[in-house]
Amino acid sequence: MRKSVSVFIFLLTLMLVLAGCKSGSNLANNPSDDNTNNNGKNEGTEEVVEEEEDMKLVYDSTLEGNVTFWTFTPDIYVEIVKGFNKEYPNVKVEVVGLDFGDMHDKLQTTLAAGSGAPDVAQVEQGQFARYVVGDLLEDLLQPPYDAGRYKELTSEYNWERWKSVDGVKLLGMPWDVTPGVFYYRQDLYEQMGLPSEPEELGEFLKDPNNVLAAARTFAANGIYMFEWRDSPAVQYGDAIGYYDSDYNWLRNDAKMAELLDFVKEGNQLGWAPQMSVLFSDEGKQLVNQGKVASFPVGSWGARELKNIFPEQSGKWRATTMPLGLNVGLGGSTFVIPSQSENKEAAWAFVEWMNTAEESWKVFVEHSVEPGWKHITALPWYQEHTNEYLGGQQDYALYDTIAEQIPVRRLTPLDGQAWPIYIERVAKALDENIDSKTTLQQIEEAAEKELGPEVEKLKADLGN
Repeated sequence: MRKSVSVFIFLLTLMLVLAGCKSGSNLANNPSDDNTNNNGKNEGTEEVVEEEEDMKLVYDSTLEGNVTFWTFTPDIYVEIVKGFNKEYPNVKVEVVGLDFGDMHDKLQTTLAAGSGAPDVAQVEQGQFARYVVGDLLEDLLQPPYDAGRYKELTSEYNWERWKSVDGVKLLGMPWDVTPGVFYYRQDLYEQMGLPSEPEELGEFLKDPNNVLAAARTFAANGIYMFEWRDSPAVQYGDAIGYYDSDYNWLRNDAKMAELLDFVKEGNQLGWAPQMSVLFSDEGKQLVNQGKVASFPVGSWGARELKNIFPEQSGKWRATTMPLGLNVGLGGSTFVIPSQSENKEAAWAFVEWMNTAEESWKVFVEHSVEPGWKHITALPWYQEHTNEYLGGQQDYALYDTIAEQIPVRRLTPLDGQAWPIYIERVAKALDENIDSKTTLQQIEEAAEKELGPEVEKLKADLGN
């Protein structure tokens, strides 16, 4: 297996330190670093200083092989493969584009059958848990991949979410992040006498009383502040997940009860039309009529707003989500099936896509936000402005939010747990059922319906 040049990780570290990375971690002095001695002194520092002008990845251009890559967004990878082949001219990548659902179903079928899977597959967060049980995927922490050397270059959230449920194996290479963002019409907020600058509004909306006051003001003028009535409670659930690494239920705590009470108040104000404002005809009509002041969605929202409502350019802005909620609303990873016969070339492709600046200059054009600090620290990223958002430095905002997203674990039961949760939340809103009672009922229903599977999964973990 091709070995990355040892100085590479230190070069990236130096970039982070010099750029004043917001995480505040000085990787050059991290005691867990493999090249740090017992005195905390980085033995590779002098070498880095001498070579800092040559901050380039070093590849083994002699590597040969064929890689079959399955993806549900094939158009993005035309330029990606071209860039990869500049460094790896002897590795042929066949990009196979499949429908989102078909690709994930086919991957599950071929992995279970033991043959027919690709060498690399792009897997979306909501589907990832389908493949985490058993030895279906390569553990990228093990040789010959040794992906652990990249851990400090991504957030804990982005690193941990692609692990096995017990947190031991890294089954997917961290790639992008999709932080939850609050997009809003600056002109409507200003007209209502509310804070309208991004930082000012983000700070204002941390206070629940201010959120309700704003929603009340908008409602009095026939304008919606959210698109879905239960947003804050559901988004908190998205942040914490359903189960922890030991399969303990997570959605029955004081914070969830508090937020469920809160959305009941908002629902009584009529703060949401209860429909997608981007993907339903009725919702689009509301936006065109100026009846939607704001809504939370993933960081791809600016792209969709521009595509659907180009005439509203300059009116929209982005800020942090209300109530201080930080949540990841999607994202994908790259996995290498254990049955792959081209693992060396597959890893070269995955590693290059994630770490190369050239690849990220392509990805961001498709609203794919980097999950890598050595990329987000670069001036072209931090200083990027979005004219649709009135010239706002949107990437810098997304990066700030991404660093605050809490760790959650993806489990094979998440898909089954969702309807148990959301159906009873809806009933609580419709019938004004006590929030603590509702959460207890949800937990009991999850135990009744999923308990046997939970016990089996626990047994597989040795619990």
